[in-house]
Amino acid sequence: MAIFKIDNNNEIYYEYVAPKDGGFTCVFVNALTGDVSTWNGSIGENLIRNNDGYLVYNFRGQSQSKFDRDLELNDEIIVNDLISLLNFIKPKNIVLIGLSIGGLYASQSILRGVKAKGLVLINTLRKPSERLNWINNAMVNAVKFGGTALILDMVLPMLASPRFLSKMKSDALKYENYLGLDDYDGVTKLLHGGYTTNWDFDWGKLELPVLIMSGHYDKVFRVEEDINDLIKNVKNVRRIEAPECGHLIPVEDPELFSYHLNGFIHSLKK
Repeated sequence: MAIFKIDNNNEIYYEYVAPKDGGFTCVFVNALTGDVSTWNGSIGENLIRNNDGYLVYNFRGQSQSKFDRDLELNDEIIVNDLISLLNFIKPKNIVLIGLSIGGLYASQSILRGVKAKGLVLINTLRKPSERLNWINNAMVNAVKFGGTALILDMVLPMLASPRFLSKMKSDALKYENYLGLDDYDGVTKLLHGGYTTNWDFDWGKLELPVLIMSGHYDKVFRVEEDINDLIKNVKNVRRIEAPECGHLIPVEDPELFSYHLNGFIHSLKK
């Protein structure tokens, strides 16, 4: 556990475990409402057993990462922070892994010069649309009334598998959990930044090996026709379907995620 200080008002919380014996470093890029806990349990442990390492961190605005209240937490800030953190730590043999919009941020960093051996996109590929604009705008509004608990209760049935929903049910739909966040809260700022992010990304410019992971039960962000269209532009790509998962594959089934991630890393080492 460590802090990367940007200035007196801004800093990044991160956890870094270096690889051994020529291993790779998995750099995990969160979703907007996520944090390092998505990755640093069994997923991190599996990597260490294979002599690989990992870097997990929280965006400015996420838990334990400070930010200037007047700062707009948009994609430019987030990508700049990722690049700065990598330049500071200098991890070896990077594999970038992004969940949801985190995959877009990871891809943007590669086009801005980050040298990576491979890229994993977890339920990332999507096209700009009025439907997605509506959903993202509604999430910005909802967080002001009930925080992330309200957002999860609203969208989780459309994001997650029935199996995962049954695990979450006992902690869900409790009115006392709905604590609204103001415009200066980090989550509010991140969601607003996500709403204004330009998804018109040229995936064909990615020259490195790419693993696409899709969850069958993601009924919000997954549009199969769009994914199939976008994936044609990626030069060196393979796709994995997680039939019993939704949007949050690493959370819903970390062992399955680790299995496919380890297989991808192994292919990069050949």
